[in-house]
Amino acid sequence: MTDPSHLHAQATAAYNQGDWRRALDLASRLLPQEPNHAGLHHLAGLSALELQQMPLALEYLRRAASLDPARADYLTQFAKALSTLNLSADAVNVANQALTLLPLDAQTLDTLGVIHTRANAHERATSLYERAVALAPNHPNYHYNFAKSLVFMGDMDAAERELETCLGLAPWYWSVHLSLSQLRKQSAASNHLERLHSLLPKATEDSAAQMNLHLALAKEYEDLADHSKAFEHLVAGKAAGAAKRDYSPQREEARFEALIRASPRPQPASAGFPSEEPIFVIGMPRSGTTLVERIISSHPDVHSAGELRNFPLALKHASGSRTPHLIDADTIARSQEVDWRQLGANYLASTRPNTGHKPRFIDKLPHNFLYAGAIANALPNARIICLRRDPMDTCLSNLRQLFAPASPYHDYSYDLLDIGRYYILFDHLMAHWKQTFPGRILEVNYETLVDAQESGSRQLLKFCGLSWNDACLHFENNKAPASTASAVQVREPIYRSAVRRWKQYEPQLTGLRDLLEGAGIALEP
Repeated sequence: MTDPSHLHAQATAAYNQGDWRRALDLASRLLPQEPNHAGLHHLAGLSALELQQMPLALEYLRRAASLDPARADYLTQFAKALSTLNLSADAVNVANQALTLLPLDAQTLDTLGVIHTRANAHERATSLYERAVALAPNHPNYHYNFAKSLVFMGDMDAAERELETCLGLAPWYWSVHLSLSQLRKQSAASNHLERLHSLLPKATEDSAAQMNLHLALAKEYEDLADHSKAFEHLVAGKAAGAAKRDYSPQREEARFEALIRASPRPQPASAGFPSEEPIFVIGMPRSGTTLVERIISSHPDVHSAGELRNFPLALKHASGSRTPHLIDADTIARSQEVDWRQLGANYLASTRPNTGHKPRFIDKLPHNFLYAGAIANALPNARIICLRRDPMDTCLSNLRQLFAPASPYHDYSYDLLDIGRYYILFDHLMAHWKQTFPGRILEVNYETLVDAQESGSRQLLKFCGLSWNDACLHFENNKAPASTASAVQVREPIYRSAVRRWKQYEPQLTGLRDLLEGAGIALEP
């Protein structure tokens, strides 16, 4: 029989060297001999987690935590696996168990911070990141996570200090440069242009570096009103980001066609779950969804739950589809005859414990527009609000934004004409939902809301069945964390500078304009 201690040492060495497949193989070969060895289960779970073999990771890490519940690191990694599977309520419960144990090292605290961030528990996350930084002040990633959390909390000055500290420790931490450029409006007297330009030639072989540096330069040149240079860097940055992505406009078009072809039929209200709690704010990204979310969530009866992936995951599970993508032809086809009432109940349960403390909550995942029909059937009393913004501004804003690289929804956003094609698909799908589910979706025009804030806000609250509250006119005073791409802007009152921004880039956008007009999209001159 193979010496167990030798196999264990080999598995540990393989994991430390990044050979996770070998580590998992060795640990699983050894476990039948030592089924109650918590450390082996933990090692196997960590390896499976790195390999994204999530059911296996969850089972191994669950076993490790149950065998040795006094180990904070075991509980933390189990919570991380739960969080990765979007089981936020369970993840937070396990994370809170870990927080009762000592000692808590910096890595554990940082991981617990990430778990709470994913659960939109940003105040707790910020305090955990701060503790991690205090324990390991020379670890750049802890400073970066702390800085991002401070942005969500609205403390931009502290966030800037943490980002600069991170760069002092790791000048190659490329995403920090973009975060710094986005933190505030740059000026001729105070900007990062010299540093950014000095770094560009040093990272010519690194596509992630090129993407972040070019996009940072684009942001800063736009702040300085040099729109020609801004657009040049914008295109270069997005092209670098697209280099390793496998996006196909034809595949995207086929997915939207499948959505319309296999669209769920409207069901009687009795077929769904009767809760009135959810308010869904949907629309193209960068169309004003965060503005609407902040206005409504300023009402004392409304909680902002953030951008939840809960409904897509609940529908995927209900469909029985086993394909790797959240939404594809198989999932769409299998979703036509789900148990709508059970789907609505499962969705609502999955939002706990963050929801349920106030009468209403907002789910502001813009791409829930893909699921509007299923939402309407599963939750017949939920409100659905779709933002519409000038198509040219919407497309330009998608090009200007670097979305989360791991997002399953934003691969279209790396090329201007791909964005235009995606907008056309979105527009056609929304027309379909409005025709199929008349009266269920309120479309709100971003520009109208900016020009007539009070009347627009009253329309939103009335649609949601909420009484008027003056706090909704002063959403900039809303202290609730904001973890969207608009986390900086939501701290300011309504402004008009984003309206018709595309005119600043008009010479560079002729191809986009021709594409949209050719598809019958109405555009302002």
